[in-house]
Amino acid sequence: MTHHILKATKSTVHLGGFSHLLEPALKVDSGDTIDVETYTGYYIHDKAPPEFLTTQFLDICQNLPPERKIAAGPHLLTGPIYVRHAEPGDVLEVRLEAIAPSLPVGFNAIRSGWGALPNQFTQPALRFIPLDLVNNTAEFPINSGIKVPLKPFFGILGVATPEDSRSSVPPGYYGGNIDNRELQAGSRIFLPIFVPGALFSIGDGHSAQGDGEVNVTAIETSMNGRIQLKLRKDLHFATPIAETPTDIITMGFAPTLDAALEQALENMLDFLERFVNLSPEDAYVLCSLAVNFRITQVVNSPNKGVHGLLSKAILSSKISL
Repeated sequence: MTHHILKATKSTVHLGGFSHLLEPALKVDSGDTIDVETYTGYYIHDKAPPEFLTTQFLDICQNLPPERKIAAGPHLLTGPIYVRHAEPGDVLEVRLEAIAPSLPVGFNAIRSGWGALPNQFTQPALRFIPLDLVNNTAEFPINSGIKVPLKPFFGILGVATPEDSRSSVPPGYYGGNIDNRELQAGSRIFLPIFVPGALFSIGDGHSAQGDGEVNVTAIETSMNGRIQLKLRKDLHFATPIAETPTDIITMGFAPTLDAALEQALENMLDFLERFVNLSPEDAYVLCSLAVNFRITQVVNSPNKGVHGLLSKAILSSKISL
């Protein structure tokens, strides 16, 4: 195993989407670990306070090559990372070993026409929110005494697909803009692979987010992390699945919450049948008794997200993917 450092520069990031045509920012072997740097706020950097900006970030914003602008999404992603010997049909295990904000400030933006209540909150609004990185809190509104705990995670964890260009906004069977706040340090996500090398990208750091992410954004934060990428030829998944220290998580992505719930439920049934050896009917009953289905996000058009959490504590034998 080799340890790599992947800094975010104008040659190692891409904007707005995913593409299998992108030149990899890094090539690794299965089991390698990577210290990865990500930036956020490409489209609002000219409105940002000095503490939000670094020389490297400004260089990206001002000099990003056209070939690394993939689609119209707002997300700046680090990667893609090419995993040697990864082939379509394999699974990429992403171990999230450490995640931390790199700057003491993040932002939240209301975008006109977006969000859960677009007809009620019609005016765009941009707020920069200081982060107390010593006490791991953010006070919002400022001077209100309301302290929001920081629970950092990467909103986007995704692989490339055969499309030449795919927006970074919606999540899907490839991962992407999942915005699942459960995926904090100590968790793992398993992504199906669709192109040689997997071409994994990461970004969209969030310091804090509620389930739903109802106004379009969280506390959007430039974020550093340490990840390990493992090639799993022994697993076969059609959609992402995740594991935290306490739960197994299945996911559903669809234009409606009803359809997303059905997908997350079907994926949990599949997990219980394959890994816990339950019958389909027993799995269905157990989901009603003990699995918690939550709204992941409702704003990443065209796909909303629902995730189901199965507590590992209720299982008689240890399940480890």
